[in-house]
Amino acid sequence: MSGPAIRRMCPCFIVRSVEQSIAFHCDRLGFEVWHQQPEGKPFFAMLGREGAMLFIKSGKAEPLPNSKRGDPRFDMRWDAYLSVPDPDGLAVEYGGRGAAFSMPLEDAHDGLRGFEITDPDGYKLFFGRTSEDKR
Repeated sequence: MSGPAIRRMCPCFIVRSVEQSIAFHCDRLGFEVWHQQPEGKPFFAMLGREGAMLFIKSGKAEPLPNSKRGDPRFDMRWDAYLSVPDPDGLAVEYGGRGAAFSMPLEDAHDGLRGFEITDPDGYKLFFGRTSEDKR
């Protein structure tokens, strides 16, 4: 493909408490705080782990994960898909960190292998790989 590269894309979540969200994503999912505003009681933070990033912000709006939007027949279950080469190893790590799985590690009918974790604000994150990623 020609043209300028796009290296990363990250979701931006509205959360009830940036401090609570930082604690969950860092303690349970192994993310690190790359930036927060202000120090102390932040209202915004950038979290990261390897190539994955997540922006979180608190304010007047309430969190609105995909699962809480409109007609469930048309909803998208996940709020973020994280492509991981070894979902089995990551599931073991996250289990050891005390993370609760909202969907266990499994092979799906569409060729995905992975698992789902729901964060404290109801956002569903799927960690997985496609059958093409195994090559």
